[in-house]
Amino acid sequence: MMKTFFKHISILSFVLFGSLVLAQSSNTLNTQGSRFTVRGSVIESETRKPIADVNIEVNGGGYATTDIMGDFRIEVREGDELTIRHKDFETVYYTIKSNERIEVQVETNKEDRVLSKYSKRSRSNPESFKSLIDSADNYLKKDARKSIQFISEALAETNSSKDNSIAYEALGDVYFYWKQYDLAVSDYRISLQSTETNEVSLKLANAYKLNKNYQESIQTYNELDKKELTNWQLVSLYEGLGDVYLLTKDFNKSIENYKEGLYVAQSHLIKPKETDLNSKIAKAYSAKGDSEKAKGFFYKSLDLANSENKKRAVSEKLKVADFQNDISDYSEEIQLRKEALSTINEIEVDSVFDNESPLTPQKQNYKIGNAYASQGDVGNAISYLERSIEEAESKEDLIVRKDATRKLSEVYETAEDYEKSLKAFQNYVDLVDQVYAKKEQQISQAARFSKELASKQNRITSLESDRELSESKYQLSTEQTKRQKLIIYSLIGGLVLLLLAAFLMFKYIKQQRLANNLLALKSLRSQMNPHFIFNALNSVNSFIASNDERTANKYLTDFSLLMRAVLENSEQDFIPLEKEIKLLELYTKLEHFRFKDKFDYTIKVDENINVNDFVIPPMLLQPYIENAVWHGLRYKKTKGNLEIAIAQSNPDEITISITDDGIGREKSKALKTEHQQKQNSKGMGNIKKRVSILNAMYKDKVDVLVSDFQDEEDAGTKVVVTLKKD
Repeated sequence: MMKTFFKHISILSFVLFGSLVLAQSSNTLNTQGSRFTVRGSVIESETRKPIADVNIEVNGGGYATTDIMGDFRIEVREGDELTIRHKDFETVYYTIKSNERIEVQVETNKEDRVLSKYSKRSRSNPESFKSLIDSADNYLKKDARKSIQFISEALAETNSSKDNSIAYEALGDVYFYWKQYDLAVSDYRISLQSTETNEVSLKLANAYKLNKNYQESIQTYNELDKKELTNWQLVSLYEGLGDVYLLTKDFNKSIENYKEGLYVAQSHLIKPKETDLNSKIAKAYSAKGDSEKAKGFFYKSLDLANSENKKRAVSEKLKVADFQNDISDYSEEIQLRKEALSTINEIEVDSVFDNESPLTPQKQNYKIGNAYASQGDVGNAISYLERSIEEAESKEDLIVRKDATRKLSEVYETAEDYEKSLKAFQNYVDLVDQVYAKKEQQISQAARFSKELASKQNRITSLESDRELSESKYQLSTEQTKRQKLIIYSLIGGLVLLLLAAFLMFKYIKQQRLANNLLALKSLRSQMNPHFIFNALNSVNSFIASNDERTANKYLTDFSLLMRAVLENSEQDFIPLEKEIKLLELYTKLEHFRFKDKFDYTIKVDENINVNDFVIPPMLLQPYIENAVWHGLRYKKTKGNLEIAIAQSNPDEITISITDDGIGREKSKALKTEHQQKQNSKGMGNIKKRVSILNAMYKDKVDVLVSDFQDEEDAGTKVVVTLKKD
């Protein structure tokens, strides 16, 4: 007996140790590598045009979209897989290898799928088309193949755009029901090309959502005219938008749209939607982390559901129970699930639930047992888990049976009944093998089914294309005349002349724009110099006013050196960085000379920088230093610091930072008079215009970023100027 006991203990220890090692390995793999932001762009391979509103999704749950320049940023880990979706190209998958910029080149569809054209023949039986569509609807949920076959025959009977729209809508409904959302999207789009209806547009938006084309879904919803929708459709629109924003983790917009839909539902007494939307608002608040508001809406939805049928009420009760589990209120969860279980047993007398439904006794017994285990109530946990396993076995529910058996093993281990724990664990291992074999078979069947549906869809498209091609050839052969040829040749000639005129106009505009830019730069420089001279003379005037002639003379000597250098450079777009540094040193020295008691300064230049390799617009940095001294450090109660640092971020780029710990932009603005604000705004506006014009002429050579320096009472200011090599 003791040998058997020690044998079991040894086996259990080995299994548990192996599980612990595997779990630790898994955790190590899951946590290795910190998250980082990767940048990328999506472009069309032939034209290299950027593609906007592309859905970028990470397998870990992150989501982003491309902007109008085709660029995106998203947080990832090394080894994550990006899924890149858009309505105009096939889905692309990319595995993250490093934090280097990604360029995704795709081939867009040259044109939408062919919109069927119809022959002029009349139908021999006007009721045939409707009969075929009705048959397709009848088989929609029973047999997808038969349903598609009826629609194929109906398409052969169409001779109007309205009929064609109805047929493709029905085809989209079939694919949607059988979860072939990409094919459903294609058919709904063709249906809308024939005849635009709000009902099909809503279906298209929903199909986009389920196919994870979130931006396309939002765009389709927003393009609908709300005034033309029925009340039910308007509620569906807001609900759909709320669903998409919830999936993209924009919880505020999700809640906002759900509440809009709830308002419409309440105003027009649409009770089923009231229940759904209260439940979804609760789910959004829960995902946002606001448990109190989530609880309120969950119980509203539960009250509303109780006034409907039993199945609806028990379904909502289980959602509330799941929420209670999320917030670890296991007692309330257990109570709700027991009430639900009692109702499910009543409903099962007249209804049959498949194993995929959440309304099965085996699932609820398992979740009750799980909740008891979380409370540490081993006895009740074991009792409900055993009931779950028994129910699951009788209903051939391998998934629940597997999960309940594993949990039972864990509970026995907690109760230190290692023999039963080992036995349950061995049963769990056997069930895992069975589940794996069954899943493998289901995946294979699903793949064959999807392939067959896609094949039928391609056949329908091919037949429509062939018919259109035959009709087009016939029309061309009968209608082509000399007059048409003359018109075509005239159009070609006119197009050539138009292109030539456009080219000459473009060339002229380009030259004119360059001349305008040069004139604007010259004008801005001429405005900068008097502004600078006026400010410097003000400083000299202050020294003379205070009867400090020696200081004024010394200041004037340095000022004359500075002015000579400024005037020499005033006609240049760019000067060597070395010259600008000398100007900065001289100007900062003059400002410090006047405000010695207000600040100290340092100028740091990275030793690795070859200052002769870079050029900079003259007088670009001086206004930022002037602002730092006159509007920041000058009003600081204690002595401040001004730091000018020049560093090299990469061989072709340097950054120049001007940092002060003065009173900051907000305080400075509050101290200024209206006239001073206008003058300062004008000076900084000139700098922005110069940078903008120079970047337009020299391809983004200069970049300026202004921000607060620190989160303290004296926020200070930090200006970072990025300069690129020619």
